[in-house]
Amino acid sequence: MPRVLVVQNHAGGGPGRFGDWLVAEGLSLDVVHAYAGAPLPRRARHEGVVVLGGGYLPDDDERAPWLAPTRAVVAEAVERGAAVFGICLGGQLLAQVSGGTVRGDHGEPEFGSTPLSLRSEAGDDPLLRGLPSRVTAVEHHKDAVTALPPGATWLMESERCPYQAFRVGERAWGVQFHPEAGADRVRAWDAGRLRASGLDPVELSRRAERDEPAAEAVWHEVARRFAAVVSA
Repeated sequence: MPRVLVVQNHAGGGPGRFGDWLVAEGLSLDVVHAYAGAPLPRRARHEGVVVLGGGYLPDDDERAPWLAPTRAVVAEAVERGAAVFGICLGGQLLAQVSGGTVRGDHGEPEFGSTPLSLRSEAGDDPLLRGLPSRVTAVEHHKDAVTALPPGATWLMESERCPYQAFRVGERAWGVQFHPEAGADRVRAWDAGRLRASGLDPVELSRRAERDEPAAEAVWHEVARRFAAVVSA
């Protein structure tokens, strides 16, 4: 059974439905609760690596000392051609270790269900080819990739954040959004903090619930395709 190392960066940020879909496709997940002090392997020999989101920059080693070994794991996985999927912080981390740049508090933040556009470069991408040209996904970020790694393939964009999805080489993907999160995650966000940021929690939940059926179908298919890449 192919094994996937999953790096979790905060208590509420597990692999969610994305992990469930990978398991349903025959993969075994080794979830490392790095935020709680669980050690990362020095040299991961998993067929796949997934790095989840978290409220840090990729090199925020003082607050999150596990990010240094996570960067090493991702860099080694890319080098040996393992399948990699980075989500939010995980996508930023993939960009940084591959030669791109990430900035904190960059541009306009994105929260809730967000429209995304598929770029023409995704037409032959193993994960994204044939998807609808406009899809939605849950976002929760204020940091962003500001320059892609040299040679990376730019796959998706949004109105506020250009680098929503990219591929490094043939088997490593980074996304800014959260395919593992559905409307239930949005409903669980702190309403007071959202209002303090000028956001309407009721409207965010309503929009996420409206977009959920179509979005879930898209990201389930992407998870199925990533599982096939891992298994190959």
